[in-house]
Amino acid sequence: MAFILLNPNFTIATTATTTTRLKYPAFSTAPISSSKAILKNPNPAALFFKPPSHSLPAEPTSQRFLVRSALRPEYIPNRIADPKYVRIFDTTLRDGEQSPGASMTSKEKIDIARQLAKLGVDIIEAGFPAASKDDFEAVKMIAKEVGNAVEEDGHVPVICGLARCNRNDISTSWEAVKYAKRPRVHTFIATSEIHMRYKLKKSEEEVVEIATEMVKYARSLGCNDVEFSPEDAGRSNREFLYKILGEVIKAGATTLNIPDTVGYTVPDEFGQLISDIKSNTPGIENVIISTHCQNDLGLATANTIAGACAGARQVEVTINGIGERAGNASLEEVVMTIKCRGEQVLGGLYTGINTRHITMTSKMVAEYSGLLVQPHKAIVGANAFAHESGIHQDGMLKHKETYEIISPEDIGLFRDNESGIVLGKLSMTLDMKRDVTEETNVNGGQKLYFLSGLRERCIEKKKDNYRTINLGRHALKTRLLELGYEFGDKELGDIFWRFKAVAERKKNLTDVDLIALISDEIFQPKIVWSLGDLQVTCGTLGLSTATVRLIDAGGEDHVACSVGTGPVDSAYNAIDLIVKEQVTLLEYGLNAVTEGIDALATTRVLIRGNKSHTSTNAMTGETVHRTFSGTGAGMDIVVSSVRAYINALNKMLGFNGQTNPKVIGGSS
Repeated sequence: MAFILLNPNFTIATTATTTTRLKYPAFSTAPISSSKAILKNPNPAALFFKPPSHSLPAEPTSQRFLVRSALRPEYIPNRIADPKYVRIFDTTLRDGEQSPGASMTSKEKIDIARQLAKLGVDIIEAGFPAASKDDFEAVKMIAKEVGNAVEEDGHVPVICGLARCNRNDISTSWEAVKYAKRPRVHTFIATSEIHMRYKLKKSEEEVVEIATEMVKYARSLGCNDVEFSPEDAGRSNREFLYKILGEVIKAGATTLNIPDTVGYTVPDEFGQLISDIKSNTPGIENVIISTHCQNDLGLATANTIAGACAGARQVEVTINGIGERAGNASLEEVVMTIKCRGEQVLGGLYTGINTRHITMTSKMVAEYSGLLVQPHKAIVGANAFAHESGIHQDGMLKHKETYEIISPEDIGLFRDNESGIVLGKLSMTLDMKRDVTEETNVNGGQKLYFLSGLRERCIEKKKDNYRTINLGRHALKTRLLELGYEFGDKELGDIFWRFKAVAERKKNLTDVDLIALISDEIFQPKIVWSLGDLQVTCGTLGLSTATVRLIDAGGEDHVACSVGTGPVDSAYNAIDLIVKEQVTLLEYGLNAVTEGIDALATTRVLIRGNKSHTSTNAMTGETVHRTFSGTGAGMDIVVSSVRAYINALNKMLGFNGQTNPKVIGGSS
């Protein structure tokens, strides 16, 4: 089993603001070197939501955010002892998984749930149990394992299951989550005129009756924590909202979630909606108000913050903002906004999130869902803390707060240099003299370029950002620890041999290459099929042919040969002959991890099974065909492509618990 951790080697300050500098190792695209720094074990109880910021000089620190030193209030379903505390409700495993291609296996969902608990999420919406048997079992496993695991700071997350307003959904959801220490059922029904008329075909009176009866039914099952959502509240009649919310409060609801289901409102409008509900709904003082904002107009985070300022004390978010259509409010954006500006302009709002786990949680969700993060994504994008403009670099070298309002270490991000400087054509806009000198690196014979005369500062530029590597198993383990990964002996051995094989063919390896190999070896579904050998012939003189040897879960070899329009097509056809699963390839993408002709290639594919793997859409009730993504990495683009295809097939087969290959007559 692989465990993911963040590197917490820092000193805790006890004041409201802290100036202690984090001692994080660098995350880099520079070549890997042997490091002696072995990280110590964290003490989560001591680090609860009090990560330090940049080290600052003696001048005023008005621009640096303040950090509350309060502990998480005791969990009571319908009230919060500290009125400034905001609960984080993560729906990555439910709404996030509804993104096309984001289907995850039960193992992947449990891994993500564990990481969310480590992150400090208050409520985990583990899924929609009535969608399929697989979804039910996944939610049940999360409730049993994650819903009863106590973090070192004593935190146990609430495990929630979604249900439409009908008895079957609610009873199924309760049966799945009841094993958790803190179970919750979340039920919903549409309340906007357009939804009631065209989707539900019901009157307001009928909708109110259904909602109240189903909340009562959930409470009758023994569930003392019931959340109710009026779907499409952002476009619902206000007076009707006050009425139905008042009735479900009487029926026993403990949390009222106000969703902007289609991302229609703007911040002032949504904030006013929350304020009006708080002022006009009878019994509202006995429940928690929540928000759920979709990102159709790009306003999900802004609307969520506006809702919190207006009185909502639970916010529903997803990691990386994934979700249906344009996605949801992003957990990392909402949390860091509250952390950065909470004391200054948000009335002292704070959360219980341990933000140092944000980066690794983002990476895990991106790998398992197959939904990559765009480089310019706020907080977790690759460019979020990079500075190439010469004017910005000048400011960063003088004082980091000139262009960074958040310390990257606060989210567990590692970078090669403290200033986050990226040398490029825009660096030449610096209005100062440079003296460029050339030296030789005795360790690797590489040429290094130094930019000096930068107002008595120096920027070091490594040619192509590379150094020669010479790593053994221990050195590799050390570097993995520095990057935030801790693995058992088996996983470390698998990565080492992949690393060694690539290093023999690629002169220079970077941290990015290593992370790609980790993704290919560790963040993958349970193995049903694995690649043994691959041989392809292609060109302009005839049809492309491929011979593939796959190894099944029992260790038996299966060989097939096929032709195709190109090397990848022929290899995929050969795999299909062995696996005997009818699938449709929906998407195929190939990227180079680094520059250069010897760059490591990463491939992502999206497939759909033609005969099975269906589920029910929570919002529409329609039966949908699940899609499955797979990623692969390798020096050879065909090998990388084959690995991705096999991993997607493994995810699809593992989703229904199929571990015995369906092969007729042994080898093909």
